[in-house]
Amino acid sequence: MKTKIILIDPDHIDEQAIGEAGEIIKRGGLVAFPTETVYGLGGDALNPEASKKIYASKGRPSDNPLIVHIADPDHLFPIAEEVPEKAKLLASKWWPGPLTMIFRKTKLVPYETSGGLDTVAVRFPNHPVALALIRASGGYIAAPSANTSGRPSPTTARHVAEDLDGRIDMILDGGEVRIGLESTIVDFTEEVPVILRPGYINQKMLEEILGEVRMDPGLQSENEHIRPKAPGMRYRHYAPKAELTIVEGKRDDVVRKINELTASAISENKKVGVIATEETASLYPMGDIRNIGSRADDKEIARNLYSVLRDFDEDQADVIFSESFETPRMGQAIMNRLLKAAGHKVITI
Repeated sequence: MKTKIILIDPDHIDEQAIGEAGEIIKRGGLVAFPTETVYGLGGDALNPEASKKIYASKGRPSDNPLIVHIADPDHLFPIAEEVPEKAKLLASKWWPGPLTMIFRKTKLVPYETSGGLDTVAVRFPNHPVALALIRASGGYIAAPSANTSGRPSPTTARHVAEDLDGRIDMILDGGEVRIGLESTIVDFTEEVPVILRPGYINQKMLEEILGEVRMDPGLQSENEHIRPKAPGMRYRHYAPKAELTIVEGKRDDVVRKINELTASAISENKKVGVIATEETASLYPMGDIRNIGSRADDKEIARNLYSVLRDFDEDQADVIFSESFETPRMGQAIMNRLLKAAGHKVITI
């Protein structure tokens, strides 16, 4: 299969290109497209064969549900059996936006899309290309991240092509995404809403709207007996090819430890990558140093995380040492992704 790549300006939508992409999805094909979070790999959410293609092209476990993307809030009701008032309240604040909500599904959603579950995950993205494509393709697009399963999620069309060129029909190149981490997932099938995946919308922000909100205890636990409720979070995700280790503690102690680890690895003829910040990058004299951004702007850190991990793959790093990012705004989401990428390998100083 030859993958067609089309440049598209989010501020001046090419209706002909969107129409072509929409027809591909209507015929059961796959189109990668930008959202505000990461690039998604889209297929017809109501077509079980299209969902099967998504799993196959990504190498994704078939029990890992796909998120259904809509472009009209009223399109939620045909696919969700019941929408609690709290979910409507949250949608009024954060749809369109980086929010996915889980409900009991109707028969309209095939089990191939829901990963065999009786629930459906739904998102109303906030990106003009995504919204135009959803409307052009019939209103319901199933779309996980547009990468090979387990790899860092794509934040540019180039990342998509690295993983999926020749496996899918089309890539809509709308430039770099704005947020860079996947949407927050909130489960509304229980009495108290549960965060199944942290994201741009953090727990405090949700509690300000909903009151009590629980965090799934399996999210950041390394205990194999405490498994996250969301099936997708049980699998290896976001991982670079190199072995990644997180070092946490006071800044000077972390810098000293990473420098020791780097020197030791270099003495073993290993190529070392270091994930540092604007405030600390100059303190590392050895290794391939990547400045992920300033701690004063953790949105920048979140936006750069996957690109930095992919850069180390290109550089053929053998090991990577990363600082920890327990920042107030997006630290929960950043650390969730980093811990998954590192297989929970953490050194505490």
